[in-house]
Amino acid sequence: MDNQKIKTIILCGGIGTRLKEETEFRPKPLVKVGSEPILWHIMKIYNHYNYRDFILALGYKGTDIKDHFLRQKYCNTDLALNTKDGKVVTFDNNTPDNPNDDFNITFADTGLETPHGERVLKLKKYINEDLFMVTYGDGIADIDINKLIEFHKQQGKIGTITGVHPISRWGLVNTDGDKLVTEFAQKPLLYDYINGGFMVFKKEFFNYLKPGDMIEDALSRLIAEKQLTLYKHESFWYAMDTYRDFVFLNDLWTKDPKWKIWEN
Repeated sequence: MDNQKIKTIILCGGIGTRLKEETEFRPKPLVKVGSEPILWHIMKIYNHYNYRDFILALGYKGTDIKDHFLRQKYCNTDLALNTKDGKVVTFDNNTPDNPNDDFNITFADTGLETPHGERVLKLKKYINEDLFMVTYGDGIADIDINKLIEFHKQQGKIGTITGVHPISRWGLVNTDGDKLVTEFAQKPLLYDYINGGFMVFKKEFFNYLKPGDMIEDALSRLIAEKQLTLYKHESFWYAMDTYRDFVFLNDLWTKDPKWKIWEN
């Protein structure tokens, strides 16, 4: 199959209570890193590898996400307006230095408090291809999506998740085993893997999802049947979960945006 036809589900429905300084006024995927929402950054990562078909699983303030993209055409281009009849004419501002985004987006209301596994299940009607991808609406990485897809195909299993190394939110204390402190590590990268999103599934994954599921419930069913593999991503990954993460990512965007694999 043509890899570029694979659709990507982005989970955009959560309330994001630990980031309420920002999410009180907007859905978490619209919280900005630089001048653009983190959702845009995620979509640009996929789009860099020519994956442009997205299904946004909406919930909390989902209409704000629709409105953002519906207004984008008018906000990012010059336009002329006739105030009598409301006719709007837009001018093509697409240039090599400032290209227009090329996203095909399906906006799907999956409920205000629906668990994210059930959100995926509700989107089955939009998946016609043999493979599809799923990711969270708050995690970014310098991941090679093509390599992820090829790894998944080589394993021949139903699902693949991307394993990433989280950064400890606290400093870790190391000792010599006899009470003497040898090191105080400031928020080190942990050796264990967590699910960083960027998941790939065969369509039959829908058979493992049930109403009321978190996505981990279905992943556990795959594990029981030895149908889940781990793609190890050893480079940059970060999720925006708290206001501290918001500040960190915005600072990183201005200094060293490690996840910015696209040119413009």
